[in-house]
Amino acid sequence: MIEVTDRAAEELKTLIEQEEKPELALRIFVAGVACSGVQYGLAFDDELSEEDVTMESNGIKLVMAKDIERSFSEGSIDFVEDENGKGFLIRNPSAGGGCGTCGGCH
Repeated sequence: MIEVTDRAAEELKTLIEQEEKPELALRIFVAGVACSGVQYGLAFDDELSEEDVTMESNGIKLVMAKDIERSFSEGSIDFVEDENGKGFLIRNPSAGGGCGTCGGCH
């Protein structure tokens, strides 16, 4: 199960209200792969396919492709604000990676 923290849910609900589309789901997708492992992205989506897996956490509907769900079955989506700015942070403890994956670290 993917957890949407209270802070992230609050921010997401505000954004959904601004869009005036209460049926929007938050899509999790693979944005790329780097030395640190798989990088995930988030986007609102109101079009779901038969290949999608849906779940709900903290009042937010989440959707992702089945192949992502296999590698991202646990984790969290948080909203952080610090001296570097603010934004959503996706944590996936089962994401692999580490230096040496692409050979660019040496």
